[in-house]
Amino acid sequence: MPDYHDDLRLAHVLADAADAQTMDRFKALDLKVETKPDMTPVSEADKAAEELIRSQLQRARPRDAILGEEYGIEGTGPRRWVVDPIDGTKNYVRGVPVWATLISLMEAGEGGYQPVVGVVSAPALGRRWWAAKGGGAYTGRSLTSASRLQVSKVSRLADASFAYSSLSGWEEQGRLDGFLDLTRSVWRTRGYGDFWPYMMVAEGSVDICAEPELSLWDMAANAIVVTEAGGSFTGLDGRPGPHSGNAAASNGLLHDELLGYLNQRY
Repeated sequence: MPDYHDDLRLAHVLADAADAQTMDRFKALDLKVETKPDMTPVSEADKAAEELIRSQLQRARPRDAILGEEYGIEGTGPRRWVVDPIDGTKNYVRGVPVWATLISLMEAGEGGYQPVVGVVSAPALGRRWWAAKGGGAYTGRSLTSASRLQVSKVSRLADASFAYSSLSGWEEQGRLDGFLDLTRSVWRTRGYGDFWPYMMVAEGSVDICAEPELSLWDMAANAIVVTEAGGSFTGLDGRPGPHSGNAAASNGLLHDELLGYLNQRY
């Protein structure tokens, strides 16, 4: 199996640089915010963080392609870095500390590009999570100060904690009835949103989570952290990985039931 330690170390360096920049503008009274064509917000901090990551990658990995939320795809080849400079921009611009920079390295393989390295850095929460293919998933302050992640062993839906982001997307897709049935069947529901539910699945503090509409940069880093922690990460169609335009993540034991509810009347 390839050794991704150097790539993982680079991803941490990139996250350190992005953290310094995003935290410098967090809660800034003069933060500039625009609305993109899809009606989602983008701040000057989103753009600056992605530009910084891109410039460092172009120096450190000039042969690798880069796909980012704000500036699209650049380059070709079997290795592709996927970047969401601020996942949770709506939280960021309102001063809510639940947002993160997502950095993933994907490699071409069977079934298309698959994540092999992922770093999720949430500096306003003082948290970071990461994983590399075959090396497990971890959380901590740095590569040398970390604890290994392991999903929960909850095997009954009635005992499960379910995290989600909002109701509107499920309704737009005609999946709201199944979603609501699922919320009635579990022990607990919480609307944490964005990257955080996936990290809590990896930590074992949440058992299942799902979102109805996502982009690759929202999912690539989360996917490898969840799977390397022993969990399952698929689309709502059951396809493994971050390629379905939506996501379902679990401790693995509850995955079929999770998908069953969300697809039951679809």
